[in-house]
Amino acid sequence: MVVLDGKATSAQIRAELAEKVKVLKAEGKKVPHLAAILVGEDGASRTYVNAKVRDCEEVGYGSTLIKLPEETSESELLKAIHKLNNDEDVDGYIVQLPLPNHIDETKVLLAIDPKKDVDGFHPENVGKMTLNLPTYIPATPQGIVEILRRYNVPTEGKDCVVIGRSQIVGSPMSILLSQHNYPGNCTVTLCHSRTKNLRQVCKKADIIVAALGQPGFVTADMVKEGACIIDVGITRVDDSSKKSGFRLLGDVDYNAVATKCSYITPVPGGVGPMTRAALMLNTMKVIELS
Repeated sequence: MVVLDGKATSAQIRAELAEKVKVLKAEGKKVPHLAAILVGEDGASRTYVNAKVRDCEEVGYGSTLIKLPEETSESELLKAIHKLNNDEDVDGYIVQLPLPNHIDETKVLLAIDPKKDVDGFHPENVGKMTLNLPTYIPATPQGIVEILRRYNVPTEGKDCVVIGRSQIVGSPMSILLSQHNYPGNCTVTLCHSRTKNLRQVCKKADIIVAALGQPGFVTADMVKEGACIIDVGITRVDDSSKKSGFRLLGDVDYNAVATKCSYITPVPGGVGPMTRAALMLNTMKVIELS
């Protein structure tokens, strides 16, 4: 069994990007600049955005963090987005989700300039991804594809089950793994809350991507011997024994499932770090595609 180490792999990617930044500087070219808008004080979002800022510092990117209060109106947020769209120094940016309930996420995502949409959520970029054209792929699916590639995980002709159909992970993941690429060329089944006989469907899978946000959902009796397991889930569970007051659990019952697997991502330290690394890759891609 091979543990797909997202922490080590993401560190390797950051080191590679840092070398690219050195070359850009030596050639007198523009260094990538990533901005982020954070609305409100959601703890997980704040932690995630702060980590992205640290990644930018490590790699050598320029970075801007725009913090807006919870009560920020939709029109005020759209003004901030418009400003970033027209800021020539900012190459790419993200609007951290989720947003407060009084703001329409769809309207916000549509307002982002597709050329600066390093989260890959704008419909123009989703369409390009679907057509296998050069574009910005959503960070979590991109991170998963990258770790599969770097560990040389076999995918061609494999039966893959994706659990969860979100536009952020499940849906794009199903598209990417079915495309004529490596990693890809899988036969993909996209499962969700209405799927019948999910346990039996998973039992036949060579690759399972669990992205539904239910701790320990994938159990050993759902996994066949030698399967590759990608655990996207990350849920905070109260734990007074931890200094933080919580522990992180994935969608997979790791201890029970790991012994049956050929490859598996841990939680934490698997897909999470790769998501951040993919955002760094997308930001470099803005420079490369311009």
